[in-house]
Amino acid sequence: MDMSEVAYCGLYCGLCASRRRIPRQAAALREALRREGYDRGYFDIPGLEQLFPTFWEGLNLLADRPCAGCREGGGYPACPIRACARDRDITVCSACSDFPCPHFAMLRRYPTCLADNAHMQQVGLERWIAEQEARAANGFSYADIRLPEEDRA
Repeated sequence: MDMSEVAYCGLYCGLCASRRRIPRQAAALREALRREGYDRGYFDIPGLEQLFPTFWEGLNLLADRPCAGCREGGGYPACPIRACARDRDITVCSACSDFPCPHFAMLRRYPTCLADNAHMQQVGLERWIAEQEARAANGFSYADIRLPEEDRA
């Protein structure tokens, strides 16, 4: 079973915009800019000519290097959920006897996470992965339902 898209917390990397949707959109923007001749620079707006090389470099990174995925160190570098799961040698948090634990407070912006984990427990990991791929094929992304961050003021 391919676990490369399954984050330890039970999010599915294939439903993350930075893993699939953003790279496609960045590649499309890059291609549109190339067709218009802007891959050599953007000089139509004063001041942009200095920023454009950095923008172009960033656009290429977005298009060519999608997030590596949780299991390969992508996402939040200091993720305590990933560290805990690796320390406990568990495949996914919903398999842990302490699930859900206080670490899950950091996922409050992802309203489907706990329900998806419960569903994973009911149907099994293999079927759950297939269902997540079906969601991705239909265009679903966590960015579509992610809750806004709380004000930090």
